[in-house]
Amino acid sequence: MASGRTSGDRSELIVDVLVEAFSELMAADADAFRTKFRKMAADPFAFYRGSACLFYADMAALEDPWCDERTSRVWIQGDLHAENFGTYMDGAGRIVFDVNDFDEAYVGSVTWDLRRFAASFALLSWSKALGDDVIADLLGTYLRAYLDQVEAFRRSDDDRTFALTLANTEGAVREAILETTTRTRASLLDRMTVVEGYQRRFTDGGRTRRLDDDERDRVLAALDRWRGTVHPPVRRRDVAYDVKDVIGTGGFGIGSAGLPAYNVLLEGYDQALENDVVLSLKQGNVAAPSRIVRDERIGAYFEHHGHRTAVSQRALQANASQFLGHTEIDGVGFVVQELSPYEVDLDWEDLTEPEEIAPVVAQLGRATAKMHCVGDADSDHTLVDFQTEDAVAAMIGDRREEFVADLVDFAHTYARQAQEDHRLFVDAFRAGRIPGISSSGSYPVRR
Repeated sequence: MASGRTSGDRSELIVDVLVEAFSELMAADADAFRTKFRKMAADPFAFYRGSACLFYADMAALEDPWCDERTSRVWIQGDLHAENFGTYMDGAGRIVFDVNDFDEAYVGSVTWDLRRFAASFALLSWSKALGDDVIADLLGTYLRAYLDQVEAFRRSDDDRTFALTLANTEGAVREAILETTTRTRASLLDRMTVVEGYQRRFTDGGRTRRLDDDERDRVLAALDRWRGTVHPPVRRRDVAYDVKDVIGTGGFGIGSAGLPAYNVLLEGYDQALENDVVLSLKQGNVAAPSRIVRDERIGAYFEHHGHRTAVSQRALQANASQFLGHTEIDGVGFVVQELSPYEVDLDWEDLTEPEEIAPVVAQLGRATAKMHCVGDADSDHTLVDFQTEDAVAAMIGDRREEFVADLVDFAHTYARQAQEDHRLFVDAFRAGRIPGISSSGSYPVRR
């Protein structure tokens, strides 16, 4: 990736790519990006998580032997790293384990997801002091499980009903599902709201802010538009959709710095206070893969980035929540979804030994295959008009072990590059070489 470049060249590229990707958001909220960059500075994995734009700049320069006319047009998650898996409750009321972040989802090369995950896993495993041979074996387990599940979908028509649930999981994945079953909407409401005079409202303070009448009216109008974009499966119960409260809040997560967001409290499934619903309205951001995809038909398919995020999530999940949709505020696209209590991220902290990690990565491989294979000709869109499982199988042919070896080698190489990139990024940030963002902020520096 950095062949022929000096460290100074690479440092300049890192800064240029970050500025190109985030300049508008940095100008809008420099403090949010200073916080984002401090989080990215913590370690190489955190840097890798927050710099998908750099990964895709490198992918644009990579000659990929596994990319052909069809496998370059697959619906992908776009930022598939090891911490973007977890549980959620799907539209049918099942608690499932799957990919759980779709902010960067787009149509692109199927290997981009696999390469990004593989390199992230190598970085995570390095922080656990696992040897390169162990990392290679575990990544081989992930990739072979992926290919096995793709082949299973070729032999059946159940890709849209397949899910990792309590019935077919084990180890840490099953534990995450079991933990999710103990969660309640009431506990989420207790954490985010208060009841005063028999009325529920959001708590004040922290990152939240109250809206003036004009901004509140614009958000409520956006909610009216959102209702027309929801395409749920057969609902278990209807909600009233009556708005109880609205607040403004900041972006969520290391990848959402600077993005405006709102929380909306809705009347729940009845007038009892314990089942009210919290919606998140978050401004859609430019998907990192879209920066290197040159097919204009793909970009033209989406009304805005909120629409792209919602459509992508619906395609990749197959049985999405009844609240998932999109809207606009002041001409800017927002994705709308429930802030659900039934979401638990996969916890890697206590996964330290290869024998514990192996069944987990096998299940992640199956989840990745499911995601790729449901977002194809069987889904409710026209961007991917073929069976992904057939395209992947034709691309691999009888080169299965060559494919595994190539991606494992990439993971080792790119993980080492990411470690060096992290050091170069921290040096550039500390030296104030990222335009618009100084490492010291407004704090007076003693001379």
